[in-house]
Amino acid sequence: MEKLSVLFACIGNSCRSQMAEGIAKHLSGGKFSVQSAGTKPEKIVTPFAIQVMKEIGIDISHQEPKLITVDMLSASTHFISMGCGVKEACPVPIGVPNIEDWDIEDPWGKDIQFFRKTRDIIKGKVENLLKKL
Repeated sequence: MEKLSVLFACIGNSCRSQMAEGIAKHLSGGKFSVQSAGTKPEKIVTPFAIQVMKEIGIDISHQEPKLITVDMLSASTHFISMGCGVKEACPVPIGVPNIEDWDIEDPWGKDIQFFRKTRDIIKGKVENLLKKL
């Protein structure tokens, strides 16, 4: 049986998709392949994203923004857009059987409280996703 592979995507791959990747890796215990990427990756993961993830015991400080590739798309069984227009800005994930847009507001440039709220929304959505898988 093919191993399930989830790709979380957004434009900069510096906040939401990085948090989703970290949470999914933590909660799935390696049962699924999990990665994140962006259409125009930033240079670093946002420090507030790293901080709020550490608050729940997940270290994403080693993660780096990555560019979405055709290989990533073709290897994915699930494509999750964070809701920033990435589906319009990236190669159409043809062949990916499960595509979702979570429509989560971008915390970039907002305060730490907004990052915490965003993290908690993402955590709930990842938990629901993993239950379905």
